[in-house]
Amino acid sequence: MRILGVFLALLVLIAGAVVWIFRHRSPPVVLPPQPRTVEQVMAALGDAVEARLRPHFDRAGVAYPPPRLVIVAFKAENRLDLHAPDATGRLRWIRSYPILAASGGPGPKLREGDMQVPEGFYRIELLNPNSLFHLSLRVNYPNDEDLARARAEGRDPATLGGDIMIHGGAASIGCLAMGDPAAEDLFVLVQRTGLTDVELILTPRDLRNETPDAPLNQRLRQALREL
Repeated sequence: MRILGVFLALLVLIAGAVVWIFRHRSPPVVLPPQPRTVEQVMAALGDAVEARLRPHFDRAGVAYPPPRLVIVAFKAENRLDLHAPDATGRLRWIRSYPILAASGGPGPKLREGDMQVPEGFYRIELLNPNSLFHLSLRVNYPNDEDLARARAEGRDPATLGGDIMIHGGAASIGCLAMGDPAAEDLFVLVQRTGLTDVELILTPRDLRNETPDAPLNQRLRQALREL
């Protein structure tokens, strides 16, 4: 009888906790139907994303939104990190997200259709509120460095491909699929920070403890060490 009483008391506590969670949980955010604008997405998601992100910024001692944002994607580790400066200008780690899908393997993207995720130093050139994969952020591949490298190696710059995105969902062909909640966080955070103040580093792996031979990987290692 004593064990039964304890069991019943636990059931009551669990039921109470479940009721409290359902009463106090935030309602799911519903985006306006497509076609929609960046402004409409921000109006729908801004407060919810801030509620998710602000605790991470507060723990790091960084203002939200930050004056500058560095996004680092590690291909081998399937991880994307956010860094932003504190009041002294020192970059602080904010949080990490798992990369749910990224096709290809180590090495930069060299041509259209090679399924590779680019490697190097990039920017976010636009936010797409009407993506087939919930929301997406377009990477400025090929950039000037990609074009110059192609010419130096005798490759036709017109064949490098493009349309590289960081997007929602969990499937990828040369892009980074982050899942919908992470795509929402990144979309809102980049918009709040400003496209011109966002840097994107795409690296084959965490190179900080390596001595790479390739010049690009040497530069990537140095940039990672400065985070």
